[in-house]
Amino acid sequence: MTAVPYGRDVAVGTRRERRSILGYLRHVDFVLVGAALVLSLIGVVMVYTATRPALLQAGLSPHYYVERQLIWVVVGIIVMVAVTAIDYRRFDDVAYLAYGLVLLSLVGVFVIGHSQYGSQRWYQFGPLQLQPSEFAALGLILAIAAYCHRRQGVLSFRQMLGLFGLSALPMLLVYKQPDLGTTIILAVVMTAMLAAGEVRLRYLLLLGVGGVLAFVLALNLHLLHGYQLQRLTGFLHQNQYCASTNYDLCMSRDAISSGGLRGTGLFRGVATNLSLVPNQQNDFIFSALGEQLGFIGSAVVIGLYGLICLRMLRAAQRARDSFGRLICAGALAFFAFSAFENIAMTIGLMPITGIPLPFISYGGSASFAFFATIGLVLSVEMRRVARR
Repeated sequence: MTAVPYGRDVAVGTRRERRSILGYLRHVDFVLVGAALVLSLIGVVMVYTATRPALLQAGLSPHYYVERQLIWVVVGIIVMVAVTAIDYRRFDDVAYLAYGLVLLSLVGVFVIGHSQYGSQRWYQFGPLQLQPSEFAALGLILAIAAYCHRRQGVLSFRQMLGLFGLSALPMLLVYKQPDLGTTIILAVVMTAMLAAGEVRLRYLLLLGVGGVLAFVLALNLHLLHGYQLQRLTGFLHQNQYCASTNYDLCMSRDAISSGGLRGTGLFRGVATNLSLVPNQQNDFIFSALGEQLGFIGSAVVIGLYGLICLRMLRAAQRARDSFGRLICAGALAFFAFSAFENIAMTIGLMPITGIPLPFISYGGSASFAFFATIGLVLSVEMRRVARR
């Protein structure tokens, strides 16, 4: 017996593996990847322009925040590639494990977490912070997708109650931190995934009515924190209390409106340079963007967000199974509402909540979560024509 046939088998196997890899790469959505990378690059520039003046005034290195943001982006890209390389169907086996780890991390925040600004949301690792609530949406997306996929057909009322309980646990833990913005995102993700799944319309209507009643009950029982209630009431009276309750909103709107059509130019925004808008590298970074890049720059950024949402919707429509379709639907809801809520709150269309602007706001946890979300969608899109 000679070794030639074995060598030929190895060569054939190697060629098949190469063709398989190339086949997957042909289905990578480079438009989705490109849009995410461009937004990340814009985010790095905006973080630098929003933090440089204050750091120079304090006698610190003007590159403190931008260097860290660059690290977050690089690590986020690695996370995206790693998630993309994994067959999304494998996540069905570990969906509940991921969900359980998210719950454990949310509980752990109250035990060993770091408190800041009256909130208990972070783990402190030396100079670095990790916010587990940023990953709550990913854990919930996988759990709901697995729950619905394993129960083929229309969900019964009992199964709906189980799914609602599955969603309520992370929402309650996140709200307790308190983090109302992320709680709303989790509710939106749950509702969108139910709408994308096989759920009777009357159950969705019942869920909507229940959400409205819960909100009214929370107001009457004073379950909302004082600052949360002030933000809601301030949203209804936006032209009042600019020196107190609505200071953030008024400064943000003034900064964006001063940008005009073309913007003031990088490093030339008065509100940005004087740090008149609080948290302008985080939640209110769109005010720095609007002031410096103007209406044209803002429209380009919003267009990129719209492009990403369209590609996610396309991936959901072309998914090969319900698990992939639900993952894409949850990812779309998570990403779209995060971008909409952040931009809308800076111009007064929505109440102020602590939601970061995807790929642009400063922070590592949010960057990792959004890049991982893109990776999940890419994994579904790449394997839509793969053989079992």
